[in-house]
Amino acid sequence: QVQLAESGGGLVQPGGSLRLSCAASKSIFVINKIGWYRQVPGKERDLVAVFMNGGITNYADSVRGRFTIFRDNIKNTVDLQMRSLKPDDTAAYYCYAQYRGGSGRMLDYWGQGTQVTVSS
Repeated sequence: QVQLAESGGGLVQPGGSLRLSCAASKSIFVINKIGWYRQVPGKERDLVAVFMNGGITNYADSVRGRFTIFRDNIKNTVDLQMRSLKPDDTAAYYCYAQYRGGSGRMLDYWGQGTQVTVSS
């Protein structure tokens, strides 16, 4: 089983910055997808920023220009640098990874979530 260990969440003031990190227990060098989603109670879990197959990034419109996703294929980590944080960014943030399994199957994995609260 692949484990995704998240860290970096916490309380930050509006306009501040925060960096989230996700460490995968398996190599991400040839991973299909890896990145971050977020969810607030009663709402859908929404894509924030994800590396697609081939390294193409996919950002939510609401975070484009403020958030940047990074990956380190040696450390098997994916980080989310969040800048100019707004109260609406408050959510549980989940690391997501999709690996290719046998017979062409795609295997989805999720972290346990880390809470980000933007408030003064």
